[in-house]
Amino acid sequence: MKKVTIYDVAAEADVSLATVSRVINGSDLVKDTTRLRVEAAIDKLGYKPNAVARSLALKRSTTIALVVPEASFGFTGQIINGLLDVAKIYNYNIYLHTITEGIVDIKDVIDNIIKSRVDGVVIYNDRLGNVDIEALATYDIPIVFIGNKLKSDNISSVYVDIEMAIFELAQKFLDEGVKEISVLQDRKNEYAASQIVSGVEKACKANGSVFDHYIEIPQEYRSSYAFLSEYFKTNKPEVIIANRDSQAIAVINAAQEAGYRVPEDIQVVCVIDTKYNKMLRPQLSSFAMPSYDLGAVAMRMMTKQLDDSVPEEEINHNIELSYVYTPRKSTLK
Repeated sequence: MKKVTIYDVAAEADVSLATVSRVINGSDLVKDTTRLRVEAAIDKLGYKPNAVARSLALKRSTTIALVVPEASFGFTGQIINGLLDVAKIYNYNIYLHTITEGIVDIKDVIDNIIKSRVDGVVIYNDRLGNVDIEALATYDIPIVFIGNKLKSDNISSVYVDIEMAIFELAQKFLDEGVKEISVLQDRKNEYAASQIVSGVEKACKANGSVFDHYIEIPQEYRSSYAFLSEYFKTNKPEVIIANRDSQAIAVINAAQEAGYRVPEDIQVVCVIDTKYNKMLRPQLSSFAMPSYDLGAVAMRMMTKQLDDSVPEEEINHNIELSYVYTPRKSTLK
């Protein structure tokens, strides 16, 4: 016979884990109607609270799982900082899970999240596919996804419209007479890369042309730079768009070593702006993304979802943040 858990009670009563915990501990913060619903669910399922469940409300702590790629990335670090600052305000604990390509299995991460009995999950990692995300959603845990706008009734999202940003950028280049806009593959963020490609495709279509300059990095190359050093021996694109600063830097170094001038011969754009973009010579044109705000807004969204006093209609489950394109010395204009 399956053991009844606090997750089952929360699902039966249609409330958060924190609410079930408060009812178990006799908290005054729960409305009478909600308390009766939870108590009815406990009786129906025959749930017997364990020590962990009883300690949740007594300690006044709520734990959120944060799933991110390698935390060493500067952009990821700012997202984490924003999230942690808001979590401190609400006395939330953060349980960090990092996913490193080829080292950590995503299914193991999901299993660890469920076993840790967290109250909610914030995800910034495009390597969690729809199947993985829906697997988390079945546990009736509030989920907020950073970076991707998801079409799901069970998952909220905070994002920047990268596709629109790139569409506007590509239109600018095409209006200036550029004929060939290339997009460099990003193995570490396939979702962002797909948004970049989509933005360029739509701009080309609106201009009466077809996008066919996706630079795919063969699996045998461990780095973008190694591949690009070979690529520039026989190719000279007018514009290259790279998602991350390390890739854009590899483009510039490999292009210059091949005898090309940046931006006179090849213009380079990095989508995500970081402090390194201004340190490079030439400085990288890029988009200022609100990385800190992405984390902060995602955490605030989570606190509202876990607060039963906040009406559902007051919770915005999809929030789009703005971006600013900053032209520098790696492009002509």
